[in-house]
Amino acid sequence: MRRKKIYFKREPNVPAPLVYTHSRRARFGEVDAMAVVWHGHYAVLFEEASTELRRMSGLGYEDFFNAGVYAPIVQLHVDYFRSLELDEMFTVKASMLWTDAARINIEYKITKEDGSLAATGYTVQLFSSAATGEPRFAVPPLLEKQQMLWKAGTLGGGE
Repeated sequence: MRRKKIYFKREPNVPAPLVYTHSRRARFGEVDAMAVVWHGHYAVLFEEASTELRRMSGLGYEDFFNAGVYAPIVQLHVDYFRSLELDEMFTVKASMLWTDAARINIEYKITKEDGSLAATGYTVQLFSSAATGEPRFAVPPLLEKQQMLWKAGTLGGGE
């Protein structure tokens, strides 16, 4: 079975990924007629984990709004391995990877309660001005501040 674990190149001498992990059950509203989690819900599972990961690292939605920037997802990728079933416990792990670019790279791993791999994937977010909608190619001050704290090791969630 194919197992894609690393989507983004790991650069030497950069801070370790920031990680957030949570566990929960597959809910009735997330499954299809076969009682397996519908494939489109995996993006929602990624979003649940990435929202908390970014929030704890100073890049939450309120932080974006206060800084006058947006960070829309411009890429979303999912590799499916084993279906999650109704009422099954699972864990979602989100890992934010260091980059010097004006973007946020997050990899995801969904693991079933028995330890088997359900899905992996990634998202890429780019920055834009909230006022004009124009792309921000330079690293915005909000991300610069987060990167300084990350380099200093003062952000939670390290691996």
